[in-house]
Amino acid sequence: MRRPVIIYIMSCVLLVSTSACNKFLDKEPDNRAQLNSPQKVSQILASAYPKANYQEMAEVSSDNVGDIGINALDVPDWVVLLADLYFYRDAKGSGTNEDTPEGYWFGCYKAIAATNLALKTIGEASNPKDYTAQRGEALVARAYSHFMLVNFFAKFYNSASSASDPGIPYVTEPETVSIKQYERKTVSYVYDMIEKDLLEGLPLLNDNAYSVPKYHFNKAAANAFAARFYLYKKDYAKVISYAQAAVNENSFANNLRPWNTLYITLPLNGNGSLQKTYSSSTQNANLLLVETNSWWWLTSGQGRYGSTPGIMNTVTGAEPVSGGDWVYPSSYIANGHPHVPKLDLFFVETSIGSGNGDGWQMIPLFTVEEVLFNLAEAYTYVGQTEKAINLLNVYLSTRITQYNPATHSLDANKIKTRYPTADLAQGLITTLLAYRKVEFIHEGMRWFDILRYNIEVTHKSIDGTQTVTLTKDNPHRVFQIPPTAQLSGIPLNPR
Repeated sequence: MRRPVIIYIMSCVLLVSTSACNKFLDKEPDNRAQLNSPQKVSQILASAYPKANYQEMAEVSSDNVGDIGINALDVPDWVVLLADLYFYRDAKGSGTNEDTPEGYWFGCYKAIAATNLALKTIGEASNPKDYTAQRGEALVARAYSHFMLVNFFAKFYNSASSASDPGIPYVTEPETVSIKQYERKTVSYVYDMIEKDLLEGLPLLNDNAYSVPKYHFNKAAANAFAARFYLYKKDYAKVISYAQAAVNENSFANNLRPWNTLYITLPLNGNGSLQKTYSSSTQNANLLLVETNSWWWLTSGQGRYGSTPGIMNTVTGAEPVSGGDWVYPSSYIANGHPHVPKLDLFFVETSIGSGNGDGWQMIPLFTVEEVLFNLAEAYTYVGQTEKAINLLNVYLSTRITQYNPATHSLDANKIKTRYPTADLAQGLITTLLAYRKVEFIHEGMRWFDILRYNIEVTHKSIDGTQTVTLTKDNPHRVFQIPPTAQLSGIPLNPR
């Protein structure tokens, strides 16, 4: 494992006018002096997406993991990080290494720095209309990184308290110093700024500006982002509007992952395998993909704290409400470590033949599956439960082994039988959350449902000597502000 250089909120990668950074890098990394065309600004925007991976920190904090009791990792830092995440301890010794909270913090702010440099360049251009698509991408990308930061490092959005809950710095200008003082302001302020950037940028996007649209904020991905944003704010009418703009409601069946047709026929590893296909730009379900510096494939399948056989049975066993069996396959990377082979790892040597280098993983930031779930959830809350059930049946048609609509369809009676309640909407939400938990195994999305619904999580050691419960008031629902960020005057979260 190669340790990256510690970076403050502004990376010296973007301060090319600073002689010390130029000397350190010995190259001009972003051609800032020649940023005189939309094409060159587009090159800058290749860095506008976090190259850090949040999946490990989110997934290991969730109820999708347990203590397997067997550690197959030989990197001490990875072992410590997994234990800290699992037992809700601030990861003090992990630094900015791959997959750490601090690494993700700085990965997001590096991406934000790229968007601000692009926006400054556009603002100073003599022909700003020629940069319309680039401006749209920069604004939406800036909104996304701040959105992820505020949901990890501040209290989750709550209309009753967010006007006073401390947020995270919303950075809108390129820095000219390596360490700048910031204030957190409030969660409401950060959400307002996210909304401003998102709504201003979304109409400017042009998918024709990209050679591979799925590596950028294309229109579908940006609308999916807007649907998630408003779901977290509980503005369900807007969720419906943006979800429908992201994916035509009549086209979900053709764009969901083909698990029980194509995917089930793919080998679990090697060329053409499931794990290589899952995060490919050829898959209709992937709306936005980003390459991240990560070892999550290894640590998820070999670390002591991961998907236990019991947890994996809920993913590969019986579907709990409608009937039938989930189609998801499972494999073992190491003894006792069951794993759905949807993650892949690319190893890049830092020097040829050295055996040392970086792990890289392509991850989907937005998918058709999430859009479907968000739309179904919004329909439920506005009283259109039949539409929500219809959407979930489309989903199940691609997820149940030998799916038969006559026997495997979801309906109100099955929901009420599985989750006895007079409130169909509540049973439907419980069903939907159960499906999301299975669908996004290993991907970290369960963490946000835990935050949204104040779900309690209990993590135990396999020998019973340690038990930690993440209650709804536990301060570790919020990740701690990284130690190096405190040099910028950012106060810690209470513990």
